[in-house]
Amino acid sequence: MNQLFRRKNYSETDTSTNLLRVLGVWDIVFFGIAAIIGAGSFSSLGEAVFRGGPGVILLYLICGFACGFTALCYAEFASRIPTAGSAYTYAYASFGELIAWIIGWALIMEYSFGNIYVAFSWSDYFTSFLERLGMHIPDYLTCSYTEAKKAFMNGSENKDLLNAWKSAPLIGSLKFIVDVPALVINGLITWLCYVGVKESKNFNNSLVILKLAVIVLVILVGFAYINTENWTPVNPETHVASFMPNGFAGVMSAVSGVFFAYIGFDALSVLSEETKDPQKTLPKGMIISLVLCTVIYIALTLVLTGMVDYRKFDGIGDPLSFIFEKSNANVAWMELTVSFVAIVAITTVLLVFQMGQPRIWYAMSRDGLMPEKFKTVHPKYKTPSFATIVTGIAVGVPILFTDKTFILDFTSIGTIFAFVLVCAGVLMLPAKEKIKGRFHLPYINGKIIFPVIFIGGLIGFYFWQPEFFNSLKDWSDPKEGEFRASILVYILINLILCVFTFIKNFSLIPLIGLSSCLYLLTGMSHENWFWFGLWFALGLVIYFCYGYRNSKLRKA
Repeated sequence: MNQLFRRKNYSETDTSTNLLRVLGVWDIVFFGIAAIIGAGSFSSLGEAVFRGGPGVILLYLICGFACGFTALCYAEFASRIPTAGSAYTYAYASFGELIAWIIGWALIMEYSFGNIYVAFSWSDYFTSFLERLGMHIPDYLTCSYTEAKKAFMNGSENKDLLNAWKSAPLIGSLKFIVDVPALVINGLITWLCYVGVKESKNFNNSLVILKLAVIVLVILVGFAYINTENWTPVNPETHVASFMPNGFAGVMSAVSGVFFAYIGFDALSVLSEETKDPQKTLPKGMIISLVLCTVIYIALTLVLTGMVDYRKFDGIGDPLSFIFEKSNANVAWMELTVSFVAIVAITTVLLVFQMGQPRIWYAMSRDGLMPEKFKTVHPKYKTPSFATIVTGIAVGVPILFTDKTFILDFTSIGTIFAFVLVCAGVLMLPAKEKIKGRFHLPYINGKIIFPVIFIGGLIGFYFWQPEFFNSLKDWSDPKEGEFRASILVYILINLILCVFTFIKNFSLIPLIGLSSCLYLLTGMSHENWFWFGLWFALGLVIYFCYGYRNSKLRKA
């Protein structure tokens, strides 16, 4: 049992690598913007706005707040352990081998499955852009089989999906429905990641500049079309105008779509071994990119919810071009421009995620938890070549039989869970010597402050929303029952944290990050937790069948 939780010690000598160090601070910032500002703004933002209404802005603030403290924890780890592997490596140092494997398995979920959603989003924008140019790809070649079948079986009003199901040719008794653009872009990005990080860096930086320019244009042009009444829509059931027309539970139901926008920033820590002076560069790059992206998301959400009634975003996969359509602002040149740049933006997200996953496998392979083939470095390109190819296959195959909604929820819950363990891991780290020029997470004793903040906030919220607490044990409500149960568990966990903080003098910053990320998990449904549990059960089987037996730490 002790072997399962044996920790790996990292030292300064662990920074030696066969990978090529070419990334500076602003390269890291640009990779961060590339990962964060992409599918979250150009695709999942529409679903988030529909679920939460204008009040979803609060959720972006909550997620930005949680990710801000989590980024500080990532930065602390990155300054101590500047090696590839991200949260997997950090967990190995703080919790031991079994938890490290669990985190590595969660990161596979984040990067590989996340890129499936991003590939679908890229396909949506690409096909809609071609439509605006007068070129049409058959519907059965632009969506997944599962998505089309669900639309047909559930009586959806989505004409494209219904037409894909009805017009698809038969191969035997099976309808031939394949998202060809998603498969093609996955193949091209895999090739780009295979040939080198330097080439990927230059390609990424040029696309990010173009993307930021158009997002600023969307905000400036859209601002002129804002109708402030859209920020306080009338609820059709209660007939009351509100910033949160579906209540706070409705806002929290959008957590998968909102948090998906933020999952890219932790991919930066995977690039440690390709970063110049990572102890300084990574922390700066991560924090700068996160702050910039949070401000951009809030501005975009204000524009979207101000221009168009939130209810119109139901099923909209291209919200930034949608607001300029004829039925809305009717600005044709903006509609076409945004559609094109969305393709660019989502391409950069694919690039960063597709770079992240092979480096997780590379780190796990070095520790013996994955087959040695995964740590193969290409002699010419200096990239983890075999792991990159496997990543391309791992993303490409599920494109054939999954759909966007399932992948979005599945990815977000795994990522938040990884963030929880990173914040908790920092609490386990010993004090370190301060070295000038490196990032150091400030120590603020949470002994008194954290219990006062949490319990005081709880009391304040009770007096503000007493009816919420009075119905906290009513889990039978179809809309808010699951959320209430999750909130009760969240409160109990934090009360336990308060006790341990008082006894152990835990640091305040990782505590706030941990509590914030735990709160985000309250927005997940029981279906999310079921698939999450199933995924980890599979991971444990693989670990005990292969990883445990071949662990280099165990053999040592």
